[in-house]
Amino acid sequence: MTDPWQAPDAPVSPRFGEFSTPTSPHQSADPGRGWAPPPKPGLIPLRPIGFGTLLGASFQVLRRNPKATFGSGLIVQAAIMLVTVVIVGLVTFWAIDRIDSAPLDQRDAVTAGSVLAGVLSLIVPVALSLIASALLQAVIVVEVARATLGEKLRLGALWRRAATRLWPLTLWTLLLTVALLLGVAVIAAIVVLLVSVGDAAGIVAGVLVGVFGGLLLAAASAFLYTKTSAVPSLIVLEKLGVRASVLRSWSLTRGYFWRTLGVLLLVGLIVQVISQIVTTPVTLLFGVGTVLVDPTGAFADQSSIISVVVSLIIAIPVAAVAAVVQSAAVALVYLDLRMRKEGLDLELARYVESAAQGADVPDPYLAPAASGTGYSAA
Repeated sequence: MTDPWQAPDAPVSPRFGEFSTPTSPHQSADPGRGWAPPPKPGLIPLRPIGFGTLLGASFQVLRRNPKATFGSGLIVQAAIMLVTVVIVGLVTFWAIDRIDSAPLDQRDAVTAGSVLAGVLSLIVPVALSLIASALLQAVIVVEVARATLGEKLRLGALWRRAATRLWPLTLWTLLLTVALLLGVAVIAAIVVLLVSVGDAAGIVAGVLVGVFGGLLLAAASAFLYTKTSAVPSLIVLEKLGVRASVLRSWSLTRGYFWRTLGVLLLVGLIVQVISQIVTTPVTLLFGVGTVLVDPTGAFADQSSIISVVVSLIIAIPVAAVAAVVQSAAVALVYLDLRMRKEGLDLELARYVESAAQGADVPDPYLAPAASGTGYSAA
């Protein structure tokens, strides 16, 4: 049985710098010239990516260019968390104070207005989160693509390139978020409707709909996320519109659904486990330390402020690392799919060779659009 994670024989350059037509994969047309491994000018070898290489390269993105990658993640995550804490915190403080100071006969109306204000205060952080997450994803996609070619861009250069595709990617992120929220809202509405009937049958039916509906929504989300996993890379690197990117991603993942899903799930699981390993001990130690230092709770307000600050100090870098690694995995999956199905590795090797000789060569990632595949750019 063949190993499902093993890179298949794909047409690659027989020797770095020589591009004669091969008679078989990984073999030169010259019988006197032995097999030579594909070149590795940068982040990954220029061949279909094995599972171990893909997993390692997702983390290596951080180590190879930490200022641009981890720095971008840190800026984005800090902006999201700080804006969320400041806006939501201030509105919550104002709402509580307003409710406490309201007359008894007006408290219900004041409470309803305060709750509405709290909900509306989430609009700004959510909008910022969508835009900032799209920007970070675009930055990492550009970094992975250029690092594969042996290039190392500074933070400013990455952000300028990523910014040109920010709005299509933000639109795609928004569509995913809205679709997920609609799914949750539909299931929640059905559950509430059934439970509100009041009899035992309605409650049981509501519980069953909630459980199986949640499982169905999770399965549908995993399927759609896997089939559209290449969309961010297609938007950024091939400069396609959202619709064209979805269609092309659907085509690229055909035949590699389970492999793609397995890679994305495993990378996400590893990131989550590492995050918990880092954050849980610190949280427990801080909780125990607070009890030992202030057993009577005399400084509860100060402890709460310190707890928020410590949580942010820990959560921001951890979230930055997680976002960078997961975005890098998505970009690497895209490269791997194109190498397996379109021979992108050969195009990248030609680009590296020509660029090393000072030739003016087109961006190899734009090849499908240039060859008249029918996918229109945004």
